[in-house]
Amino acid sequence: MKSVMIAELKARLSEYLAEVRRGQQLTVLNRDTPIARIVPYTRETTRLTIRRPAPGSLPPHRVPLPLPLATDLDIVGLLLEERRVGR
Repeated sequence: MKSVMIAELKARLSEYLAEVRRGQQLTVLNRDTPIARIVPYTRETTRLTIRRPAPGSLPPHRVPLPLPLATDLDIVGLLLEERRVGR
């Protein structure tokens, strides 16, 4: 798989898209960090298969929820503090 920096991709987009059209996959890099992959488009569709639940399984609305976490932390306070710091 070929890798390309954002600036190079922007400068030669048509050329890179032509390579993708021929089957090449591209990894888009932002300062050497992969951020996206450009792959050839295919018209293949994956059929969604709907199946019945296994015998004896609970319906989704009857699945028990986990017990609340026992903690002395003020979760809402932590969230508000994090939001203030992020500004």
